[in-house]
Amino acid sequence: MEKVWLARYPAGVPHQIDLHEFRSIPDLLDKSVQRFDRKTAFTNMGHSLSYGQLDAESRAFAAYLQSGLNLRPGARVAIMLPNTLQYPVALFGALRAGMTIVNCNPLYTPRELEHQLKDSGAEVCIVLENFAATLAAVLPKTPVKHVVVSSLGEMLGVKGSLVNFVVRYVKKMVPAWDIPGAVTFNAALRSGRKLPFTTPDLAHDDLAFLQYTGGTTGVPKGAMLSHGNIIANLQQAHAWLRPHVDEGSETIITALPLYHIFALTANCLTFVKVGATNVLITNPRDIKAFVAELGRYPFSLITGVNTLFNALLNNPEFARLDFRPLKICLGGGMAVQRAVAERWKEVTGRPLIEAYGLTETSPAVTINPLDIAAYNGSIGLPLPSTEISIRDDAGNEVPLGGTGELCVAGPQVMKGYWQRPDETAKVMMPDGYLRTGDMATVDQDGFVHIVDRKKDMIIVSGFNVYPNEIDDVMAACPGVLEAAAVGIPDAASGEAVKVVVVRKDQTLTMDDVVAYCRSKLTGYKVPKVIEFRDELPKTNVGKILRRALRDPAGPATAVQKSEAVKREPASAG
Repeated sequence: MEKVWLARYPAGVPHQIDLHEFRSIPDLLDKSVQRFDRKTAFTNMGHSLSYGQLDAESRAFAAYLQSGLNLRPGARVAIMLPNTLQYPVALFGALRAGMTIVNCNPLYTPRELEHQLKDSGAEVCIVLENFAATLAAVLPKTPVKHVVVSSLGEMLGVKGSLVNFVVRYVKKMVPAWDIPGAVTFNAALRSGRKLPFTTPDLAHDDLAFLQYTGGTTGVPKGAMLSHGNIIANLQQAHAWLRPHVDEGSETIITALPLYHIFALTANCLTFVKVGATNVLITNPRDIKAFVAELGRYPFSLITGVNTLFNALLNNPEFARLDFRPLKICLGGGMAVQRAVAERWKEVTGRPLIEAYGLTETSPAVTINPLDIAAYNGSIGLPLPSTEISIRDDAGNEVPLGGTGELCVAGPQVMKGYWQRPDETAKVMMPDGYLRTGDMATVDQDGFVHIVDRKKDMIIVSGFNVYPNEIDDVMAACPGVLEAAAVGIPDAASGEAVKVVVVRKDQTLTMDDVVAYCRSKLTGYKVPKVIEFRDELPKTNVGKILRRALRDPAGPATAVQKSEAVKREPASAG
């Protein structure tokens, strides 16, 4: 495809990036520490870590893994933490020791966590004590040999003891758990400070992350993201941001969880390069407390998903904040809605910039110019050093302006799926392009517009939900003959999960279905709408017609029994 988008690049943005500025992610950190040693790197709940402190603490954690646990480079280290100061320390510590990070959603159910730990072969898991009971339930079935348990207050100084007391005994947010041999996060750091550390020789091809994502099979797969993939993507993002960013002076609000690829690359890594302060929001679901936290910082950048921006706008205190320092508001993870974008501009005075990416692309692919005046309905222009191609089902490129599947090539595209060459072959084309599963078109100025999704993936508040995973869970639900999940529009979360169920036990209720799903699925995957039918619509070869399930059941002559219920959406964590 002719690169018509290059002509629309903002002034100062190069067409290609420098892939060789950093050898690895630890090399990036080392150079940032040299430049911004005394500046604040991360702050959470009123306590901060400077770049120098991040350097020392992450080095101690690296030594603990390397010398204390005798792990070799390439060993998988699972991190099951929300946005706390422990996360960047564990992240950079494990990467500095040459380990591969396996990010785990703290809200995983035992079933989901067991699969990810087994599939990745993780040897270590760092978990917040609030979720240690989940890990304890599956630990004997996994290859995990070492467990580090942290508490919310562990790195908050003198305030930490009070935080832990409230969390444990007042709010009772820590279920009982028992993991023999587990050590606390601070104990691991104390041990590491006394141990030797040898910097491993890392290169672009070394594996940095197994970042899990689902697929049309419903089986979560680990996207293999190398140090080179991540370095490329943060360089691409930095090239776009550079004309608008003052190095060493920015404050970015990080409300999306760092275990999500969007916040991991766009907030944590990209802004470590420029010496920014990351304000970590541990619980963005508490909008009142979140807005109060925003009032404490003259923040210049914020990222989020559409549902988060909408929730902020619906809080009356948000409009009273001082938005004069605000420069960039970036939305991704799900489609930005025009109504939300227009209201955001009205309240903050800044446009809500939409970007697009995938776990498999580390994640950024396209972004709108940061100087656009208002929402334009597109996902923007391809980033520097990024190639896109719009292709038909046969893999042939369609003419400019035509609709087809968006395919991507570039240095940020994953190496493949961990130990799943068959699944890798389904998305990687022979010429190196990745199939995104999204139907798109490119206009004459090079702006990309998403038309529809080719695959059945559901996006709930920016989190991917795969229908076949829901189907697999429902198939084991007592009283269910068969079931199928689809995504439906939802004002609060963009999309919601709807499940259509055929009962073999007519006494099965919707409450039974919800209770079973809550025991097996993370909250945002639990169906919000449940419908009972006598049969599922299928093709003549027996394939379920999911499109026919999105609308309510037809007349009684076609479907004799049909009930639907709406439920409040669970938090995506």
